[in-house]
Amino acid sequence: MPDPIRPDREAMEYDVIIVGAGPAGLSCAIRLKQLDESINVCILEKGSEVGAHLLSGAVFEPRALNELIPDWKEKGAPLKIEAKSDKFLFLTKNKAFKFPTPPQMHNKGNFIISLGNLGRWLAEQAENLGVEIFPGFAAAEVLYNVGGAVIGVATNDMGINKEGEKTDSFEPGMELHARQVVFAEGCHGSLTKSLIKRFNLREDSDPQTYGLGIKEIWEIEPAKHKEGHILHTLGWPMDKETYGGSWLYHMEDNQVSVGFVVGLDYKNPYINPYQEMQRFKTHPEIRDLFEGGRRVAYGARALVEGGFQSIPKLSFAGGVFIGDTAGFLNTPKIKGNHTAMKSGMVAAEAIAGHLKAHESYGIECESYPEMMKKSWVWKELKKVRNIRPGFHKGLWMGLLNAVFETITCGFLPWTLKNHADYAQLENKSKHSPIEYPKPDNVLTFDRLTNVAFSNTNHAEDQPVHLQLIDPSVPVEVNLKEYDEPAQRYCPAGVYEIVKDDQESYKLQINSQNCVHCKTCDIKDPSQNINWVVPQGGDGPNYPNM
Repeated sequence: MPDPIRPDREAMEYDVIIVGAGPAGLSCAIRLKQLDESINVCILEKGSEVGAHLLSGAVFEPRALNELIPDWKEKGAPLKIEAKSDKFLFLTKNKAFKFPTPPQMHNKGNFIISLGNLGRWLAEQAENLGVEIFPGFAAAEVLYNVGGAVIGVATNDMGINKEGEKTDSFEPGMELHARQVVFAEGCHGSLTKSLIKRFNLREDSDPQTYGLGIKEIWEIEPAKHKEGHILHTLGWPMDKETYGGSWLYHMEDNQVSVGFVVGLDYKNPYINPYQEMQRFKTHPEIRDLFEGGRRVAYGARALVEGGFQSIPKLSFAGGVFIGDTAGFLNTPKIKGNHTAMKSGMVAAEAIAGHLKAHESYGIECESYPEMMKKSWVWKELKKVRNIRPGFHKGLWMGLLNAVFETITCGFLPWTLKNHADYAQLENKSKHSPIEYPKPDNVLTFDRLTNVAFSNTNHAEDQPVHLQLIDPSVPVEVNLKEYDEPAQRYCPAGVYEIVKDDQESYKLQINSQNCVHCKTCDIKDPSQNINWVVPQGGDGPNYPNM
């Protein structure tokens, strides 16, 4: 076992450490134990409990679960609501036109679920097999040996105040060492970002691209509820140059999951994704569903949209990427949980063989990428690789391209390119401000009111986890060139432009509101915001998102 990197920290040793207790990380842990119960596996989860930070639409395709736990129904998996009907609408401002549901979005055999509840159930299965799960402990640092290979991770020091000083409650973080570290942080993980840069893992892939998904759960009148019904929309309120669309999933107990996704490659700095979601609910075809109902939950997260051409190199000295960390979401299908789980299972199979062959720390599991290329995940993503980037040229060209790619089953010889989202934002002089309607507090709500329904909490006296690389940039660059888009793209009202005592503008960061969506780190046009994990299990506490 390696010595602690920092002498004041204690160290624990495992065969495998998994960073993140989402569907990918939990599936990896379960599969490892199924293959060899002697493998010592630990999962670190930054949420206060498993599922606290999990958010998805979510219509779930059970293919990977069928492979991982064939008797999941007998074991009580929370897959209760079968998808019964699909509907696809194109919206104009006042009308709705029914379109044929794209083949990728047919949901026969799928289930409407709470991803958080599925995560909690998977955690129970993992613990029953002997996996150790530590919620409330975020992996804050990657540990390297003298040769530069990954040998583990460390959790945050606790008891550090805003000024970075140790308080009376200071406790050093813990080091966890392992022969393989599996990064399953989800979308745009803070450690993943540093690893990609250190090992140049995007040398042969396009930049990752993202969407921002904003979600509410409503309890509606029983007469309006259609358990198992699925509705997706394109069009209004998005303009024809911006990628975006909605979902409405009728869950159990008269509840409906409603959400809106805005592609973060948008050009207009005045777009406010949160306000677009609120505006969507006012459409004549939509608003009647919610009248007489009540909103019961709110949340937001970024999702990976780059697909096949944006998958980075998946292995490096001492570790691997799985799930959304690697970018395995199928955007045309609007599903990534099944591919995330399968990637975790494939990684487990590769690592199990690797551990038998190598006792040393920091050796690359080279078989994993090759095994992924032979899996059904690779084939599924390659087939639809050109559909999402086809929308870079606008809605109509995107729809035509999607039809063409679907008909040809992705067999055409070319692969369209992806481009970094932050680089797509244009100067404010090319656009006009957007006047969004004021919230009525019945159907539509302001951001801070909704954030209260995410149960978000951060200890106030701790270092701000939203770090500015250069504090002058928000005013000197972003405000002048883009009217500081952070005050609009954040779905939690974290960023505000205010005047100080000298009547000068400054960026105020309300980090206690942060729902950990990572949009700021992704979309900031100057790439000046570095999102890192806060102390403890801070952040949202989603009960059933």
